[in-house]
Amino acid sequence: ASPSTARTDHLAPLRRAGRLAALAGSLLLCLVPHLACRLVGRRSPWPPRFLGLAARSVGARVQVEGRPAEGDIFLLANHVSWIDILALGGATGAAFVSQDGVARWPVIGWLAAQNNTLFVSRERRGGLSRQIDALRAAMLGHQPVALFPEGTTSDGTDLLPFKPTLLAVLLPPPRPVRIQPIHIDYGPAAPDIAWVGEEPALHNVMRILGRKGALPVTIRFLAPFDPADCADRKAIAALARNRIANSIAAHQRSSAPPLPPV
Repeated sequence: ASPSTARTDHLAPLRRAGRLAALAGSLLLCLVPHLACRLVGRRSPWPPRFLGLAARSVGARVQVEGRPAEGDIFLLANHVSWIDILALGGATGAAFVSQDGVARWPVIGWLAAQNNTLFVSRERRGGLSRQIDALRAAMLGHQPVALFPEGTTSDGTDLLPFKPTLLAVLLPPPRPVRIQPIHIDYGPAAPDIAWVGEEPALHNVMRILGRKGALPVTIRFLAPFDPADCADRKAIAALARNRIANSIAAHQRSSAPPLPPV
């Protein structure tokens, strides 16, 4: 439902409560075995499983097109909603690069840390080299790493400029790695669920949890490329953005209603 419709939807609180209960159940299901893995010093497979269950709990129905590149991969995706993290994390098992303010969010910050999220600061410019070093260290763990290079969410119908700063980690990468652009596609629902403008985070979450029906989400793995083929980080950003933009345009054309006969 649109924001105006959601305010008059008397069943929205029931849907919201049901999805919150499903989220809590998903967390309880995954938390105990995850902590057990950590206790014995084993790498836990449960964070991506939780993210996948959480995506379904909030109404997302994730479909995957294409497949991940072989070997170590660095994912660059468009960013529309907080659901992106649940859907992409559940589909790929990726660790995310996130702004450090998320680390201070109650519960959410702790959960993000369990999936090896790398928190970076937008304010401390002098800390850029340390952030790149930390990102290099994260890439040594063979876990896919995902970055939203727009730096914020868009309305899902177009792309914002890509910020290439952290892509310096890929020149050269700490080990052989392929870059794979990802198109996260919500179809016609994108403008409705997008987190843009001045909407408070909690309001957006509650609005989406109360919306009618399931939310189809398609994760499209686009053609990967070798960062060594690019002259610099700006070229990496431009190539990845171009592939995602082409995918957005192609699927917008394919889903557009046919023109009336003349």
